[in-house]
Amino acid sequence: MADDAPAPTPPASPHTHARTHARKDAMPPRCHLDHITVIAQTLDEGARFVHAALGVAPQTGGEHPRMGTHNLLLRLGDSAFLEVIAVNPLAPPPARPRWFALDSLDARSAPALATWVVRSSDIHATQAELPETLGEIEAMSRGALNWLITIPADGSLPLGGVAPTLIEWSTATHPAAGLRDHGLSLLGLELCHPEPERLANLLQPLELGNIVAVSGATSPRLLARIMTPDGLKTLSI
Repeated sequence: MADDAPAPTPPASPHTHARTHARKDAMPPRCHLDHITVIAQTLDEGARFVHAALGVAPQTGGEHPRMGTHNLLLRLGDSAFLEVIAVNPLAPPPARPRWFALDSLDARSAPALATWVVRSSDIHATQAELPETLGEIEAMSRGALNWLITIPADGSLPLGGVAPTLIEWSTATHPAAGLRDHGLSLLGLELCHPEPERLANLLQPLELGNIVAVSGATSPRLLARIMTPDGLKTLSI
């Protein structure tokens, strides 16, 4: 009978554990479409633009002391939102260019969907995987909220806004969860650029799937498809 007993399982080799940990360490960071950004001369102008397009007004956000800006926010799902951002006229100007190309706006500039933001679980690893940089990784804050974000030194929008900004939140709960729910959801983005292959190669390491579509165009263009209680709506650059 003893001969029929199963052989004992040999102890795991320490090399096996090392390989297991190496595989875990080598797992790429997870990336997701986080939010879209509307830039405007003032928050009031940006709010009117969003309301005209989507039928819903964004709510008050807060201030970004390092950039001299402030924002409004609109929930687009459990972990996605729309941001309206503008120069804060009551804040001292920063000693550097403001982000999201806000310093390029003038009195003739109309509100527009300027760019989009990708959330990463490890912003440094994600940036290192990309074929071209999206900016320096900077620590930012708004009230009690803190995050890391990529910002070009000159404040410009990478590839005219159709390349994303990277962000890593330092909170367990996504900021969208605390916003009022109006029943809106972000379905996807259409990204158009004169160099579509360059853009596609840049996005490939992010593995965002079908939520973004890339095509050619004579100039950069970004379009967001948003489902609302009144049907499908769009925002554009």
